[in-house]
Parts: sequence; structure tokens; C-alpha cells
Amino acid sequence: MKIPLLFLVVCLAALGAGIVRPEWTEAIPLAAAGVLASAILFIRALLRRPRAAPENYVIIDGSNIMYWKKGVPDIETVRDVVRRISALGYMPGVMFDANAGYLLKGRYQHHREFARHLKLPEASVMVVPKGTPADAYILRAARDMRAVIVTNDRYRDWADEYPEVQTRGHLNRGGYRDGKLWLQLQPLDQPVAARAG
Repeated sequence: MKIPLLFLVVCLAALGAGIVRPEWTEAIPLAAAGVLASAILFIRALLRRPRAAPENYVIIDGSNIMYWKKGVPDIETVRDVVRRISALGYMPGVMFDANAGYLLKGRYQHHREFARHLKLPEASVMVVPKGTPADAYILRAARDMRAVIVTNDRYRDWADEYPEVQTRGHLNRGGYRDGKLWLQLQPLDQPVAARAG
């Protein structure tokens, strides 16, 4: 794509010089043909350019994951998972139930506070409205963003509305063994077949 663009720029310069400078007038037809040819090549190159892969987002079920380590809510557990997912090459987004702050700190916490704890941009963290389970938000976000989910929840109650929860690799489990975090999620640079396995 760079070569057709470079050729287009050179031909446009030659055409401009032919218009402005009388001694270059004879070059106008050749430069015009070059502009036309290079424009066609450039447009074809743009159309053939592979589409950028979608961002490789992972939605983290924060309210589920905060219990992974010892069965008690702990923001450090979520932070560990965020770090690991980032290290694997994914873009993490975290969603919490509205009561997560009460469970962790004894008071409501907004997404800004969670983002600060997790060292993520505010836009990457969501606390769902009170009285609403995070499940629907997590599943909708994953569908809209073509993301996978990290959780130990199977979302069986949502399978009719979100059949993708039954697709292998859509829900990725994790936990701690001998004090070390493990995730089903594979590094992003692995082939799709290897990640699904």
C-alpha cells in the first residue's frame, strides 16, 4: 500500500509542476495517466487490506473472581486476574455487582474506586445498578464486543438468551492451586485452535 501511495504523490507533484511550469507542459498527459493509475492501485490496496482484528477483550466477572482465592471477597484476587489477562495479550474489562463494595469495604464503591484499585482506566470497569445482577451486563458486553468471559459461573439460567455460553472457550474458568493463579484462557498469540483446546 505504501508504493501506490508514493507513486500517487510523485505523479500528483509532476502534474502540479506541469500545470504551474510552462516547460513541463508536455509531462501533463503522462502525469495525469500516472495519477489515475496510482489512484486505482491505491484504492485496490485499501480494499484488499485485511480488516483489523477486533480488539481481544476479556470480560472479567469481578464479583465471581473476588472469591477465588480463599472463598472470601478480596480485590487482590481480581487484580491478579487483571494482570494475568493483560500479560496474555488481552484487554480486560471488569464488571461487578452493586454490592461488591459492601462485601469488600463495607460501603458502596463506584467504578472509579474499583478502577483505581485494579489500576485500570475507568472505562474498563463497571459497577452495575443496584438491584440488577451483573450477569446480564456481562453477557451483553461479551456479545457486543465479541469478547470471552473469565468466571467460574456457568450462566445456565441465561443459556436460552445467550446460547454462546455453551460454546467451548466462551466462558473461561480459573482459580488458585497451591497459592498460584491458573486460567483456562490461553495467550493471545497462540492459534485459535490451540486456544479453544
